[in-house]
Amino acid sequence: MSEETQPASPADNLVTTSHTLPSGQAYTATTGTMVLREEVIDDGRFGGLRPKAEMFVTSYTLDGAEPLSRPVTFAFNGGPGSSSVWLHLGVLGPRRVVMGDAGALLPPPYGLADNEESLLRVSDLVFIDPVSTGYSRAAEGEKPEPYHGFTGDIESVGEIIRLWTTRNGRWMSPKFLAGESYGTVRAAGLADHLQSRYGMYLNGVMLISSVLDFITGDFNQGNDLSYTLYLPTYAAIAHYHGLHGDRPLADVLREAEAYAERDYPWALARGNRLTGEERSAAVSTVAALTGLSADYVDRVDLRIEHIRFFTEVLRSRRRIVGRLDGRFTGWDPDSGREHFSSDPSMNAIMGPYSSALNHYLRAELGYANDLPYEVLTSRVHPWSYKEFEGAHVAVVDKLADAMRANPHLRVHVACGYHDGATPYYAAEHAFAHLPVPAELAANVEFRYYEAGHMMYVHEPSRLRQSADLAAFVTGQQG
Repeated sequence: MSEETQPASPADNLVTTSHTLPSGQAYTATTGTMVLREEVIDDGRFGGLRPKAEMFVTSYTLDGAEPLSRPVTFAFNGGPGSSSVWLHLGVLGPRRVVMGDAGALLPPPYGLADNEESLLRVSDLVFIDPVSTGYSRAAEGEKPEPYHGFTGDIESVGEIIRLWTTRNGRWMSPKFLAGESYGTVRAAGLADHLQSRYGMYLNGVMLISSVLDFITGDFNQGNDLSYTLYLPTYAAIAHYHGLHGDRPLADVLREAEAYAERDYPWALARGNRLTGEERSAAVSTVAALTGLSADYVDRVDLRIEHIRFFTEVLRSRRRIVGRLDGRFTGWDPDSGREHFSSDPSMNAIMGPYSSALNHYLRAELGYANDLPYEVLTSRVHPWSYKEFEGAHVAVVDKLADAMRANPHLRVHVACGYHDGATPYYAAEHAFAHLPVPAELAANVEFRYYEAGHMMYVHEPSRLRQSADLAAFVTGQQG
């Protein structure tokens, strides 16, 4: 290719604006794309830096703060294929979506409001969209596939964190990661990668709707673990929809957890060795906890797959419930189908967050881009897990490696009782198998909310979660 026809080298495209928190504190917002480059080595010779991707980043820094003591939190969502819009405009950022909640959703075009509980009060914030999400794209002439997988994703997000930290003079600042859903896989991997690759040791990792071991949600034949770990979530959703009468939720959860811990795994492991009386008792208990009929539980051999549950539990009302948040309900075109055609909780949140983000970036942050902002894209699939060939995906060991090397690393785990995507009891199971000594296990804290995957769409949970996250960053004991 001649010099005249080569594409121009991309440059960072960042826009800076000034704003004020409701408290009166001034802050600076910087949003746009940062160019990701790799070192080129040709025949043993350094050939410079080659642009590989342009990653979209939005940062907020408090004006006049002392950078050596001011924390900075790097945040992202999951998917894979999700932008950071959910954490950005849901709970952490200085502006938030106004959309209503389950049973009381507001109509389009929804709204934006100041987030008086923003984590910006105690920490600077950097929101990162992985390659192919948001406005992040592979560089011209480059393929995006290398970033559509476990290692490429971690390395690219890690490089953006290193670049931002270096350019903003924040190596001596307290540093935190906040990831949601698959973002918790990324965060656990990053905690290990940042310190082993760059010597960047973190102060804390916030895991929101955590999934660190994929076997806990694997409903394939031969793995009974997922059925037991989902049982308390099924019970919580059944309780929300009135299938447990006036019993307190805490009582229902205690019963479900106790059964899931001992008797349920035993019953599933026994298989056809169960006596008729034992099987009948198991069927009766599972039906009572989940709100399903005993006949249904018996027909599925005591094993309730999660999408089947969301489709079945309110079938008599001709309603389906949400996977991301079981408090939400919707309708399916076929009330007799086995698996719902869409998730009503995702349907409820997609419009408000997409509208708010597209308005906010242009109208308030002054950033213009004619590309579609990919809130949640399928373009990253198939996602590569080649590193785990022959084994299930798990990053519990990577988080443990980071904690053992850095015994000051603290971990916050946020769980929604009605989250059918990353159940809270599965998160407890994963952390019960975290290979760290007892004195480091004390570095892990759990917080629970009566909501779903994006627990902050529930206003009481948003307020409490905001306080919990701020307390974690400032080191206060809850």
